[in-house]
Amino acid sequence: MEKKEEFIRVGTTLYKWNSETLRQDYGKDYMASVPKYDGFCTVPDHVGYKPVVGKFLNLYEPISHVPRQGDFLCIRSLVGHIFGEQYELGMDYLQLLYLYPVQKLPILLLVSEERNTGKSTFLNFLKAVFQNNVTFNTNEDFRSQFNSDWAGKLLIMVDEVLLNRCEDSERLKNLSTTLSYKVEAKGKDRDEIGFFAKFVLCSNNEHLPVIIDAGETRYWVRKIVPLRSDDTDFLQKLKAEIPAFLHFLCNRTLSTEKESRMWFNPKRLETDALRKIIRSNRNRLEIEMAELLLDIMASVGISSVSFCLNDIIPLLVCSQVKVEKSQVRKVVQECWKLAPASNSLSYTTYQYDYNRECRYSPVRRIGRYYTVSKEQLETL
Repeated sequence: MEKKEEFIRVGTTLYKWNSETLRQDYGKDYMASVPKYDGFCTVPDHVGYKPVVGKFLNLYEPISHVPRQGDFLCIRSLVGHIFGEQYELGMDYLQLLYLYPVQKLPILLLVSEERNTGKSTFLNFLKAVFQNNVTFNTNEDFRSQFNSDWAGKLLIMVDEVLLNRCEDSERLKNLSTTLSYKVEAKGKDRDEIGFFAKFVLCSNNEHLPVIIDAGETRYWVRKIVPLRSDDTDFLQKLKAEIPAFLHFLCNRTLSTEKESRMWFNPKRLETDALRKIIRSNRNRLEIEMAELLLDIMASVGISSVSFCLNDIIPLLVCSQVKVEKSQVRKVVQECWKLAPASNSLSYTTYQYDYNRECRYSPVRRIGRYYTVSKEQLETL
């Protein structure tokens, strides 16, 4: 006898046909044999996967790999290439993805202006490990209101990311930490689901692939160097080693403990590549002001400088920077988070003096002044 098609009923809706079509093709008695569920759920698990959780059908897909002991030299090489001196943290990241898929993790951003660095190979490797629970998005997908095709995935990856609008950055940051998210498909009502997706982004733009503000802790940025050799069969070798790699992850002890909502201590994820993007995101006036004040401190030989807003404006004008007082106030108070003295007090500031070798001369004034240190400006 020919095997009949499989059907399910979720709530009051029949999948994949409607009840009338099913009756016509298989008869009314067949309806009683159709499995019934109360609804859908998305419960990620790579070790003890359950297709049905309670009375709910699990939309998260199982991965087909069966862990087994063995060597994984190519995978070790790739992880070492991508994470460099942060190799153990990189292994922790992959282990958390596999064993604790609901754990929030930082947005991993791989950057390099050079070609043949292995960034795309790493994305394809992650796709091979987690299979249908990984999706490749475009920049436009993040901006679309329809998100049903990626909202229930473990990993959302973008190979050439360029999300340099403020609203893009805010959405990405919110998605990386939210516990639930409203799913919307064309022609259907919005539905709220648990959200556990992690983001892996790649870019050839080392300066401004996304907007990252000073003090932001949700990004892990790695600068990737070119590969020493080009092996056209490397991805196939990686795929062959996945079972051995998963066996290793099941038995490995994490090198870190949970220290933040995204597991890792943000200080341990700071890199020069992250600082470069943060510097590129600062506005031109802020950069000019920081350079000016650092120049004063270096020329005079001091570690901090005090000033009122009216002190710094003439100095900026002499540096060919046209500026308004409100713009200076915004940098000082909002970007640098400085507060003025509580009362009008005497302080020493500096003005241009071309007759002095250091180019600046001290001047005593009275006012509600700000004070900024060399250390503060160098860590912006």
